[in-house]
Amino acid sequence: MNPKRKQRLILILLATSGVAVAVLLVLFALGQNMNFFYSPSDIARGEAPHDRDIRAGGMVKEGSVQRDGDSLHVSFVVTDFVEDVRVNYVGILPDLFREGDGVVAIGRLAQNGQFEASEVLAKHDETYMPPEVSDALKRAESANVY
Repeated sequence: MNPKRKQRLILILLATSGVAVAVLLVLFALGQNMNFFYSPSDIARGEAPHDRDIRAGGMVKEGSVQRDGDSLHVSFVVTDFVEDVRVNYVGILPDLFREGDGVVAIGRLAQNGQFEASEVLAKHDETYMPPEVSDALKRAESANVY
């Protein structure tokens, strides 16, 4: 093989390898920071991982909110009208958080099946429903129709 051709081939292989390594590093970093959405039905079926942050959402079940009078600990149930998940949260809830309204909680699923939230997001007006919550409620409704 011609030395000049061999040198070009080595340069092309090194450049391709460098680009591949850079793409893999970017994909790894993005994969670590992604929060996938799971409905209460998904969580009940065991589809949600226990070892990473996820988003869980649905409607806050009427009469399920329990507040600790001595601390900021709040516990409530999120439902998609098929399955329920208990959410534990320590902090100040958003002003728009209400029973019967949509909510998305970010956190980890505990081994006991309860969701330990690090952040709770509520809808921002009367007509808005987070797309993930709306889709999850529709899926649960269609799966429950006989």
